[in-house]
Amino acid sequence: MRTPKHDLPEAVAKRIPIYYRYFKLLETDGIERIKSEQLAKLVAIPSATIRRDFSYIGDLGRSGYGYEVSHLIQIFSTVLKADILTKMAVIGVGNLGRALIENNFRRNDNLQISCAFDTNPALVGQTLNGVPIYAIDQLVTVIPAAGITTAISTVPSEASQGSAEQLIDAGITSILNFAPTRLQVPRHINVRYLDLTAELQTLLLFEE
Repeated sequence: MRTPKHDLPEAVAKRIPIYYRYFKLLETDGIERIKSEQLAKLVAIPSATIRRDFSYIGDLGRSGYGYEVSHLIQIFSTVLKADILTKMAVIGVGNLGRALIENNFRRNDNLQISCAFDTNPALVGQTLNGVPIYAIDQLVTVIPAAGITTAISTVPSEASQGSAEQLIDAGITSILNFAPTRLQVPRHINVRYLDLTAELQTLLLFEE
């Protein structure tokens, strides 16, 4: 697994998008500055953790004054590459893949699903929400031609390793995998896992 930019620890890197989203909401509400204690209540993260997270990026606030919302948006936008369009491919146009394509990060202008791939001949050649669907064996030509390096895999566990190998051969270096199976990939390939079943089971553990 690759180290995040700015030498951010994994846990900190996962919280940065959360901070950025809330600062954008604050900007929309016309709030110009906020203290860490106030931000802590919004994001449900301890203020000490917030200050420590921010220290990895730089001297972002002033004691007693807080953080300027517009300044933090600029900083986090750079860290998250929010001003750069990232095109992605979806592998597997089942229920989950279709839902992702239909939504297509409509609230994030810097993220865009631009193509999809599936093994179902009935889907190949169709366009869903403006996204063309190709056959799996077209990966090696379509992805490099589009300059795509990020993919979202929604295929079943038994197909996830094979799909990952095809993606890597096509030039993909970052994969978001919805299957719980851990992929065997080269060290330079960045993989993140999103197991919806495990997340839901964890949530239910806290039910009374």
